[in-house]
Amino acid sequence: MLTIGLLTLHLQIEAAHSLKEKRQVVRGLKDRLRNRFNVSVAEVDGQDTWQRSVIAVVTVSGDRPRVEEQLAKIEADAARLLGGDLVSSEVEFL
Repeated sequence: MLTIGLLTLHLQIEAAHSLKEKRQVVRGLKDRLRNRFNVSVAEVDGQDTWQRSVIAVVTVSGDRPRVEEQLAKIEADAARLLGGDLVSSEVEFL
């Protein structure tokens, strides 16, 4: 059965004092997740704010446990990379 997994990451980038600084962090995260996990990644909210961002990560598989495992690995990797800048995360299955 087809499973679509959505991971939403809420970021608060305290060290960013401009959109350019925030976008460097966001771009680095998006590129890393795409390259390492072969998933779709997009900034879906907070594009015009200096310190806040919401990132959506989506993966699709015919195996729900595989989707769950992959999203857990992605969340752990993002937490290691972002540290305290990762405020919260949510996982949904569609």
